[in-house]
Amino acid sequence: MKRDRSELLTQTGSGTGAGKTLRQYWMPAALSDELNSNRPLVPIRLMGEDLVLFRNENGELGLIDRQCPHRGVDLCYGRLEKEGLRCPFHGWYFSTDGQCLEQPAEPEDSILFKKIKTTAYPVIERNGIIFAFMGKGEVPALPTLDCLEAPDSHVFSFKGLWQCNWLQALEVGIDPAHPSFLHRFFKDEDPEDQYGKQFRDTAANTDIPITKILRDYHRPQIELEETYYGIRIKTLRHLEKGQTHIRVTNQVFPCAISIPMSNTMTITQWHVPIDDQNCFWYAMFTSFTEPIDKAKMREQRLAEHTLPDYAPLKNKANQYGYNSEEQKNLTYTGMGMDINVHDQWACESMGTIQNRAKEHLSTTDKAISAYRRLLFQTIAKVEKGDLNIIGAVMNENDDSIKGPIALDAIGSTADCDTFWRDGDAKRKANCPWNADL
Repeated sequence: MKRDRSELLTQTGSGTGAGKTLRQYWMPAALSDELNSNRPLVPIRLMGEDLVLFRNENGELGLIDRQCPHRGVDLCYGRLEKEGLRCPFHGWYFSTDGQCLEQPAEPEDSILFKKIKTTAYPVIERNGIIFAFMGKGEVPALPTLDCLEAPDSHVFSFKGLWQCNWLQALEVGIDPAHPSFLHRFFKDEDPEDQYGKQFRDTAANTDIPITKILRDYHRPQIELEETYYGIRIKTLRHLEKGQTHIRVTNQVFPCAISIPMSNTMTITQWHVPIDDQNCFWYAMFTSFTEPIDKAKMREQRLAEHTLPDYAPLKNKANQYGYNSEEQKNLTYTGMGMDINVHDQWACESMGTIQNRAKEHLSTTDKAISAYRRLLFQTIAKVEKGDLNIIGAVMNENDDSIKGPIALDAIGSTADCDTFWRDGDAKRKANCPWNADL
């Protein structure tokens, strides 16, 4: 890929092609947990823009420019009040929509404040994540994804910092061949201890550990379908006795994936640019059976991350916890049992922005190639002012961006086109909330 083409996909500033495209979608901006304090205000850096997110005394959310439009001081030190945020420098007072409400140092009859409005973006809170819309034109609806439609009791949200460009972080999630290697475990753990862990459950409705299938069948057949939300990826591993294992995953445009976590849980994960050298992954874990044990899920993840930056404890500075003896005997990477660390290493070791001029894509990278084509096409449409773009939920298609199906299934090779759909239908039929999306 030539340099200018790579930059078109990776740069996300407000005037760039990918930046303008990503801004046309709701983007995770923070976890709700980050505002659970006596002072619900946090600095936000999103696609290179410095913002401040706050909840006023009325309980309303605001996301505005971090720099006061008066003299440019940092509004992260502002005073939270009933209607919004007040700058401590001269008392200028801003509502959640960025409108200046007061300039108390000005003459009493001054109406200058009515002409002052700082940058502000719409925000919406759903199941533990606060989403922002930073684009042009009509504000779209949130898509009816499982993770956004399920009750709060059945969704757990978390995030983590990676020191790399957003695109390479996303692309590891649409690479269905890598789990057979990067996430290979030489010993299968007890599936009874799989809660909150990926690739620890049994495969579909069998007693075969999913780790064994990934390890033993490492040349998958990959099939793609372009859908109304992005790309469906079906990864087929043909087993013995005429059986096939199918893993159905999805690229949810523009920067999310939807994948199976276990037989009862899925993950929807966005890869959100902080700037062009850093990104956050935001994950929503959705249960189709019992309510999620959020305390356990949070404890598991806080054991691997620091607060308040959500930075991983294992990183480049400590070689991602690499242990050569472990690499010989236990894991393919030698970097522990948390697959997030494996993915983090893969993405960060490419460099903060991967040099795609040196890469050589192969057959198993077909989803990555298809996604890049889709992103190029969508950028071209946005540049022309055409906002009728894939995955965007406007009034006329509010009911079309939903689901999507993400699961592991095993069935007869002759029925590959149907048995995974049957597995999804059974899961939905037994779900305690309305999962028929």
